[in-house]
Amino acid sequence: MVPPRPVVHAAVFALAALQALASDTFIAAVYEHAVILPRAAQETVSPEDALALMNKNMDILEGAIKEAAQQGAHIIVTPEDGIYGWVFTREAIYPYLEDIPDPEVNWIPCTDPTRFAPTPVLERLSCMARNNSIYVVANIGDKKSCNSSDPSCPSDGRYQYNTNVVFDSEGKLVARYHKYNLFMSEEQFNYPKEPEAVTFETHFGKFGIFTCFDILFWEPAVVLVSKLQVDTVLFPTAWMNVLPFLTAVEFHSAWAMGMRVNFLASNTHNTIMSMTGSGIYAPDGARAYYYNMKTEDGRLLIAELDSHPRLSPASPPAVSWSSYASSVEKCIPDERDFSGLIFYDQFTFSELTKPEGSITVCQKDLHCHLSYKMAEKREDEVYVLGAFDGLHVVEGQYYLQVCTLLKCKSTDLSTCGQPVETAQTKFDMFSLSGTFGTNYVFPEVLYSDVQLAPGEFEVLPDGRLESKNTTSKPLLTATLFGRRYEKDLKHPLRNSP
Repeated sequence: MVPPRPVVHAAVFALAALQALASDTFIAAVYEHAVILPRAAQETVSPEDALALMNKNMDILEGAIKEAAQQGAHIIVTPEDGIYGWVFTREAIYPYLEDIPDPEVNWIPCTDPTRFAPTPVLERLSCMARNNSIYVVANIGDKKSCNSSDPSCPSDGRYQYNTNVVFDSEGKLVARYHKYNLFMSEEQFNYPKEPEAVTFETHFGKFGIFTCFDILFWEPAVVLVSKLQVDTVLFPTAWMNVLPFLTAVEFHSAWAMGMRVNFLASNTHNTIMSMTGSGIYAPDGARAYYYNMKTEDGRLLIAELDSHPRLSPASPPAVSWSSYASSVEKCIPDERDFSGLIFYDQFTFSELTKPEGSITVCQKDLHCHLSYKMAEKREDEVYVLGAFDGLHVVEGQYYLQVCTLLKCKSTDLSTCGQPVETAQTKFDMFSLSGTFGTNYVFPEVLYSDVQLAPGEFEVLPDGRLESKNTTSKPLLTATLFGRRYEKDLKHPLRNSP
């Protein structure tokens, strides 16, 4: 059907306006928030008590939003669960939910709060954006009534969704996203029937949005970047850190590099739950990040990013991930190789017994190659090269190919793969590669005390992850984290891969 002429004119005008205002860079902000939690998340409270708690959290978020705007930020991301917390029952979370309309309704809750059912949280978020002339990204819960005419309708007559919302600088609702890949503890929410690829245009680039656990799957994360070509991903999260590969700052920065996209990650802050790690990441490395397991402090981060990173001279070159490793002599299993677990996945390890050298370790189709030179070979520290090629099946089910240089927890080889936060060994050089069967590989380098190494390593076009010079700090891990999405098991609500 041909759209009415006024609609066509309006769309053309809007696109022309965005092009006229286009900026080469923008200022991004993320806020890591120490959430004020309900006293008993398993108990149902009144709507008034629920709103009172949410207002306490929004008071803090509003302060961060004002500060970000005063420092020139164009957009700010706040965390998943940042307004009311987590670990609710389905009944207990209901008073915290609002009925969030489709953004196509063209609505500014701040100026028209009575247009739909009472939505005091949406109204306040909209006013934060409008009063500070800044885009605001927040995570709340959406509720949608249903009945017996819908065979999938839950028995309580409603769908409940983990939801991100975006308000533009005038306070208009411009995006709504329902989380598609729920974490195992999110029993209070429903899966959306179909994955949502949510994007919106601004004069400082094209944006996409998803939530936390979504990052590990094809839909919507890879679809937004590879198919819809967004410039920047907005990422509210409640990320529990898991060493050695899945700390928030480590994996999120690697994902930005591997996907060649800006990535704005806002985490909740709760050290008891190992939740910390927010950042503003570009394809060439972290512009700002925060990791703090010592105190319960939140943190506002602000940094400048290219609006269209793929067009930037700093954008990394395309990578053929298996090119170099495939040219190396084929892996021959060594009797000294041994097995060990990393986050329940059984890796094949080979110990770095010399101060420098080249070694290869293999598992199934994955051959991992490492050339290295330690600044000093210490007797009290052990490093290994590890390989894993298989299906991860713990908190989710997804297929991995991983090559990793990592420090063991102790000199006992049985501890290799166990979480460790500190190291003493620096490397004069390392070069890590693998025969990956995927183009989706995420390069990670993590230093002692869970610190990133921006600007100290590079990925060569032939797939080698290399240090540029002697590492400035002791090394915890250098890892190539590959995802073979085509081998994943089906989504719980999908009948096809």
